Amino acid sequence: MLRIYFTSADIARVRLAPTADPLWELILSIHMLRGQPGDLLFTGWRRATASALRNAGLSPAMSLLSALTPTMGFFPDFLNPIVPGHKLEDGLERMRSTPVGVLRRDLRRMTVPQHAEPGVRDLAAGSPAALHSLTDTIRTFHQLAIAPHRRVVEAAVEHDRSIRIRTMAGGGVAAMLDGLRPMIEYSDGELRVPSHPDQEISLRGRGLLLVPAYFGIHHPMTMFEESADPVLVYPVERRFDLLPDTADDRRSGLAALIGQTRSVLLSATADDGRSTTDLARRAGISVASASEQAAVLREAGLLTSRRDGNRMVHQVTTLGRALLRGQRG
Repeated sequence: MLRIYFTSADIARVRLAPTADPLWELILSIHMLRGQPGDLLFTGWRRATASALRNAGLSPAMSLLSALTPTMGFFPDFLNPIVPGHKLEDGLERMRSTPVGVLRRDLRRMTVPQHAEPGVRDLAAGSPAALHSLTDTIRTFHQLAIAPHRRVVEAAVEHDRSIRIRTMAGGGVAAMLDGLRPMIEYSDGELRVPSHPDQEISLRGRGLLLVPAYFGIHHPMTMFEESADPVLVYPVERRFDLLPDTADDRRSGLAALIGQTRSVLLSATADDGRSTTDLARRAGISVASASEQAAVLREAGLLTSRRDGNRMVHQVTTLGRALLRGQRG
């Protein structure tokens, strides 16, 4: 569990980032590219992005970057410098200026595949060529994987910010932090992220920067080094109208007919009944959103729903199966 301890001065210094941070989005999008539970809404994005990387010949250069960004466990703090304005080029320049001592400290904490060891040694030595090569790879990956979806990323983050700002205006910082449940818990000056690996951070008057993340799914994340500027990156709610738009998505007749989120939920019930919580987990959306979308599918005659104890279980109908067969054909 991650525990972050606030003083009264820290509460007064909680800030909300004005936009998504491009380098955090990049790390999280690399995780998304590998596939993980709850990423069904990004299937089309993952397929299209993998194709774009291959066509651009970026796969070899991605080897080191991928080794530095494991989905589970530690990845180097120097990959995520938070800069004023959250501009990609400013972040890359800060990365290239990372002191050798910080590079060595961060990279010493990692276990990397054997094929990546020469590149890691060059980075740890502060090689300007290695740092420029890494940042060039990051820039190209961002152009191929994230920049084409800038509109929906910005809109989703702005929607989330508006919710947090309204909550803070009505109930203060504590209410805003509490509004991030169930991802986090906040009470009596302590913020807790139950799903996070064990870590403790004492803010000591430095405050906390909250950064909404579009490509995040599971839980909020932070820097490993406590001396770093305190930051908490948390996933935004994935609205059905703010999803990555890819050519694959546009070619899908079912998604065009009923919407991408509902298409994913319908497919998730094809083999067996699914509870609302199961659907939310598989699609990477909130339980409330899954319940709302399942209700739309039920009204359209594509799902049936029945109560099983405390759960609502959803099953695809004959009509729903016919639509799914047409999609596969």
